[in-house]
Amino acid sequence: MDERAALGLLGERLPAAGDDCAVVDGQVLTTDMLHETTDFPDGTTRYTAGWRAVGASLSDVAAMGADATAAVAVYGAPAFEESALLAFVDGASDVCDAVGAEYVGGDLDGHAEFTTATTALGRTDDPVRRSGASPGEAVCVTGTLGRSGAALELFEAGETERANELFRFEPRVRAGTALAPYATAMMDSSDGLARSLHQLCEASGCGVTVESPLPIDGAVDSVAADDQERLELGVFFGEDFELVCTVPEAKLSAAREAVPCPLARIGTTTAGGVTLDGESLPDRGYSH
Repeated sequence: MDERAALGLLGERLPAAGDDCAVVDGQVLTTDMLHETTDFPDGTTRYTAGWRAVGASLSDVAAMGADATAAVAVYGAPAFEESALLAFVDGASDVCDAVGAEYVGGDLDGHAEFTTATTALGRTDDPVRRSGASPGEAVCVTGTLGRSGAALELFEAGETERANELFRFEPRVRAGTALAPYATAMMDSSDGLARSLHQLCEASGCGVTVESPLPIDGAVDSVAADDQERLELGVFFGEDFELVCTVPEAKLSAAREAVPCPLARIGTTTAGGVTLDGESLPDRGYSH
C-alpha cells in the first residue's frame, strides 16, 4: 500500500493520530524521519540537514497553533565524523533558537545511510486541527510556495550554496500561534499545496476553490522553464512547510495584522470539490 493508505489504516487503530501532531494533556507531539537518498540531495550540508530535519517537526507544532518547547533527534550514519555531527547539532540548535524552542539532544545509531528521526514538543490549551473548516471561509497560506522545489533544481545544477539557503526554511511557529485565535482549520504544506488542500477538505468535510495568482517564491521563477514547471514546483512538489489555514471572512483582516509574515488569501471554502482557476486540482504531492 502507499503512504496515504498506510496512514488511513493506522488511523483506524489510533484515534489520537491523523493531524499534524498528537495532542496529549495540553501538549502536542510529533515525529518525522528523513533519509539521505530521499530527502537530502547531494550538496546538502549537515548543518542544513540538522536545521531542516528538526524544522520539519517544528512545522507540525506550528500547524497546531502551539508554542514550540523542545526537540530531539536520532542521528544515524555509517560513521560518526566530528565535523558532520557537530554541524548537524548546530543546525538543529539554531532552528530551535529561531522559534524560541530548545534542542535537548537525542540518540546516535550506526546506519547504512545518513538517516535522522526527529521529535518536537509544543504546548497549547486550544489546538487548531484540520477538521474545523466550513463553507464560505477564506483559505490562506503563509509565506511563499516552491522554495524546496527550486532548491532541488539548484542542487542538481551544482549551485549548492543558494540551494542550502532555500532548504533552511523558518518553521512558522510564531505565525501559527498568531493565527490560532482566528483559524478554524490549519495544517502545514509539507506534502504540497494541492495535497494539503485535499487533506484539509477531507478532514473538514468541505471543498475549496483556489484562484491565481498564488504566492510562488521568486526562486521558482529563476529555475522554472515554463508556466507548467512553475506550477509543478509551487503547487505539487511540497516540502515548503508553510501553513495552510481557513479563516472566517470577518476575522481575516485581524488575522493578517496579527501574523508576523505574509498571509496570502488564495481562495474560499465551498461545499465540495477542490479546484484551481475553475479546473479540478489533482490530489497529488510529495509521497514518502
